[in-house]
Amino acid sequence: MNDQNVSRQTFDEVMVPVFAPAPFVPDRGEGSRVWDTQGRDYIDFAGGIAVTALGHAHPELLKVLHEQGAKLWHIGNGYTNEPVLRLAKKLESLTFADRAFFANSGAEANEAALKLARRVAFERHGADKYEIVSFTQSFHGRTFFTVSVGGQPKYSEGFGPVPAGLVHLPYNDIAAARNAIGPKTCAVVVEPIQGEGGVIPADPAFLRALREACDQHGALLIFDEVQTGVGRTGHFYAYQDTDVTPDILTTAKALGNGFPIGAMLTTNELAAHFKVGVHGTTYGGNPLGSAIALKVVELISDPQLLAGVRSRSDELRSVLAKLNERFGIFREVRGKGLLIGAELTEAYKGRAKDFVGAAGRHGLIMLMAGPDVLRFAPSLIIAHDDLHEGLARLAKAIEEVVSATADAPAR
Repeated sequence: MNDQNVSRQTFDEVMVPVFAPAPFVPDRGEGSRVWDTQGRDYIDFAGGIAVTALGHAHPELLKVLHEQGAKLWHIGNGYTNEPVLRLAKKLESLTFADRAFFANSGAEANEAALKLARRVAFERHGADKYEIVSFTQSFHGRTFFTVSVGGQPKYSEGFGPVPAGLVHLPYNDIAAARNAIGPKTCAVVVEPIQGEGGVIPADPAFLRALREACDQHGALLIFDEVQTGVGRTGHFYAYQDTDVTPDILTTAKALGNGFPIGAMLTTNELAAHFKVGVHGTTYGGNPLGSAIALKVVELISDPQLLAGVRSRSDELRSVLAKLNERFGIFREVRGKGLLIGAELTEAYKGRAKDFVGAAGRHGLIMLMAGPDVLRFAPSLIIAHDDLHEGLARLAKAIEEVVSATADAPAR
């Protein structure tokens, strides 16, 4: 057998089965179009799970990749490098933050944030202040600590005892939050829009209540902006469209447009608690990833690009409303910018995967956010023609599922 001859079936033979990938194998991409190994084209409405915010093979990112790739890829944490310092300065100029820590993923950025919060509480208040408050249906990563803090037990069960001091509350429930946040709370971690949990935006009053409760009890407020950050909502970070500023912000996904990089951003006062040797990473902040991320940040922080996200959002919602008039399958369409969730009606409850599968058959790469929600996270600069072509393909996919449902024999 030729070792180079691989197919979708090869996945089932050689990979640990934690994923169930689509039947086609993507091969190359340009802008918002992807071609599979058979040469078939797809419109990309998933963006690699809100990652390729500037689409595939962006010429300016390719230029940086080649230039930095010919200079220095990696040097290790015994040294610094110019790209990471420029990236830190740029992110700090755009946000509340004074300090940055770079990692390779959103989970690692959250791990750093949670460890920093516990360290701050330990050094300022002693060993009894260690409780971390998060919310049901939240998602903060797959390391053991972050998956335990996340509010979806299906991801954390079956791995032994979870870390102590974790409290899960209903999202958007102000009374529950005020009741639970107290003297033992060291941090509250919240997504401004729950992504994996169903694309559920936070009520502005809820975020204000969290900020007030944290201030009252000397706890830190952490915003997990792994999915909402870097332009996704039409603002560079989602917190900037609220009147709440966190103490720590985590960011990843779109930050490298597909090159693995994440960051934890915070203030001088809090960063001082992470002294030399207290936390670390081998690859985090490497020059290649940092150079690419700097170009991503420069491009996406442009106010004109962010305005384009908001106008595309309006277009997308308008067409989804028309599709719903025709098919009546969405109970609610929600979200912000180009992070949109369309929740299915009772008649199609639990069937998001069927729509995603049908979309693939009609040349559209789609996402779900739980079993009941179709999630849209296309490139922030998706061409208008591609947006409308993708929605036309979605209409065909919906038609396929709805027809099959109508034709199905009664049970």
